Amino acid sequence: MDQADGSVGVQIREKRILPDFKQGVNLKYVKLGYHYLISHLLTLCFIPLIAIISIEISQMNLNDVTQLWFHLQYNLVTIFIFSAVLVFALTLYIMSRPRPVYLVDYACYRPPDHLKAPYHRFMEHSRLTGDFDDSSLEFQRKILERSGLGDDTYVPEAMHYVPPRPSMAAAREEAEQVMFGSLDLLFANTGINPKDIGILVVNCSLFNPTPSLSAMIVNKYKLRGNIKSFNLGGMGCSAGVIAIDLAKDLLQVQRNTYAVVVSTENITQNWYFGNKKSMLIPNCLFRVGGSAVLLSNKGKDKRRSKYKLVHVVRTHRGADDKAFRCVYQEQDDNGKTGVSLSKDLMAIAGGALKTNITTLGPIVLPISEQLLFFATLVVKKLFNSKAKPYIPDFKLAFDHFCIHAGGRAVIDELEKNLQLLPEHVEASRMTLHRFGNTSSSSIWYELAYIEAKGRMRRGNRVWQIAFGSGFKCNSAVWQAIRNVKTSDSGPWEDCIDKYPVTLNY
Repeated sequence: MDQADGSVGVQIREKRILPDFKQGVNLKYVKLGYHYLISHLLTLCFIPLIAIISIEISQMNLNDVTQLWFHLQYNLVTIFIFSAVLVFALTLYIMSRPRPVYLVDYACYRPPDHLKAPYHRFMEHSRLTGDFDDSSLEFQRKILERSGLGDDTYVPEAMHYVPPRPSMAAAREEAEQVMFGSLDLLFANTGINPKDIGILVVNCSLFNPTPSLSAMIVNKYKLRGNIKSFNLGGMGCSAGVIAIDLAKDLLQVQRNTYAVVVSTENITQNWYFGNKKSMLIPNCLFRVGGSAVLLSNKGKDKRRSKYKLVHVVRTHRGADDKAFRCVYQEQDDNGKTGVSLSKDLMAIAGGALKTNITTLGPIVLPISEQLLFFATLVVKKLFNSKAKPYIPDFKLAFDHFCIHAGGRAVIDELEKNLQLLPEHVEASRMTLHRFGNTSSSSIWYELAYIEAKGRMRRGNRVWQIAFGSGFKCNSAVWQAIRNVKTSDSGPWEDCIDKYPVTLNY
């Protein structure tokens, strides 16, 4: 979701001052040392204790050991009760703790080359349709020039005709190509028999036919009759994380099974053919794409899986009227249907992000960052109400960031407000350039980019963060189980050596 024209442009008014790295080099190392000290405080405290116990044991003779054994014999009842309670507590803990959810593998759809929509072809088609006036054409030109999209993004088959041919049949064809294309690749790479899948979750915001998209998949792959299938609609670009969360919850109650999550968006029937500026932006940003993710709660799958799901945090601002209507599907004055983006979009996204990271921070940030944040908060409250709040350093909690490639403005604002470095948002910017805004599946193209670059190491933590209509901000945290290599026929296979590219806005 991006804004690039004065009439509908939106900006977050709050300014963040980035640290002066030239003057703060020494402070940087002090902070890292402080972080290490606090994070390992418990270990450092136990070292002297262990040393003392070891010295005492080394000084014990045979007589001391005999006396200790006699002492324990006279307290057998106490020892038995203590052992029983300990065993019961451990059993209760093991039985009640959440089952781990593993990401075995995932696949992203790469459309055929004939569906590419270079800038000049896009503008020429827009002009030839006859639906857009000169002002709207100029507006689309400005949006595209500043959007961060390259010439290799894809639009559906129906949009390549003049005039375009949107229809229910064409929309179904687009959905089938994307979903089946990503699922075929997923099954080929994992060797999973589709009949072994116990849970299926599909999310697509704007295209919800009858039978549903999930039913189309069940029919195509002849999935078993007792499969738990769900179809999520109207939930925007953050629905992919919602689908992961739903699958995670289902895997807690469905033992020893697989879950497949399919995330996509349909463009064919949702192209806007009017002249309202705020409704033209999705035409310029949204492109064809989709992903399929295989999750498992089977212990035996841990060794071959790529990641383990650590946390999912969801934030919903729908109770606020402005947030509810900032991404809104409606008809313009001429009855043309499209999705309107409010001028308050980025400000609302910033508020949703603040709420989300307020919840996420305490469960992912190291204790050093939490103490610094708490200390500055106390100082602010007690002594100086104008003091700037401390912005936690999320780079200490995560090794990689997959920020939804909704548009250049989204990536810019998160880079600035979270004080990230250019390499942290490289995957998001390059995904936007190569594939455009593929909606809820964009975070998987970004993860594939990191893998294709060979940057994912065992133990690395990944933060996937997405924004969507409603308004929602959702986060998923994954931890790499091993050094992860890109899967066969990945979306970046034919072009990873060309990236990163220099972007000229």
